[in-house]
Amino acid sequence: MKLALLSDLHANKEATEAVWAHAQAQGIDQVILLGDYVDYGGDPAWVVEFCRDLVRQGALAVRGNHDDALDPSTTSRLAEHVLPTIQWTQAQLSPEQRQWLLDLPLTAELGHCLFAHANVHDPAHWEYLHGRMEASRSLFATHHRYVFCGHVHEPNLYHLSPTGKSGQFSPVEGTPMPLSPARRWLAIPGSLGQPRDGNPAACYATFDTDKGVLTFFRVPYDCEMAAHRVMTSGMPAPVAQALAERLIYGR
Repeated sequence: MKLALLSDLHANKEATEAVWAHAQAQGIDQVILLGDYVDYGGDPAWVVEFCRDLVRQGALAVRGNHDDALDPSTTSRLAEHVLPTIQWTQAQLSPEQRQWLLDLPLTAELGHCLFAHANVHDPAHWEYLHGRMEASRSLFATHHRYVFCGHVHEPNLYHLSPTGKSGQFSPVEGTPMPLSPARRWLAIPGSLGQPRDGNPAACYATFDTDKGVLTFFRVPYDCEMAAHRVMTSGMPAPVAQALAERLIYGR
């Protein structure tokens, strides 16, 4: 079975459409949505409906921290500079759409694979996996052979040996990577909707569960249109300007 791993779509319609077309060309069998469908981008309602439709067709989806923040009792968990966009996002979504996001689980599993937005050792508190120490903590917290997370907007790959030795690989775009069954693995596909590694192309990954092969992809898309959508969305102007520039420059 070939999985498509999509994370941190962040209300970016143009990036979502481009990645979806690319993923379908890879012959995917199952879609995994790793959270943060809304906020930052200009089309939250469109992206939520796109994801809801995928789930109706059998996709697995987990909740991200920006989705969770749509509950007014949780918005204080986010940095203060994010609150204006969360408030704007809340106004763009119907009560049904907001509830759908809030009802998503924190984790999901499929065979030897475990999925979460931020991490699997404490998924409700959104700790980032910034390095081998944090990644190993999640791998030690589960028996699953493969763990997939989002939250960090840059692609990364970690592994843990049977003796507890950890390691890290920097993914090479488009290069299939066989994941040794002698190790356990944690992969972060990167952000589809708001990359932050200096490359504005959208990130996602595929994983062949039968062959144990992981492939990271970068998909160019019309980031200038996505930026325009942000600038004309009605978000507070200074915030919209910063978010639009992030889409164009990928940082």
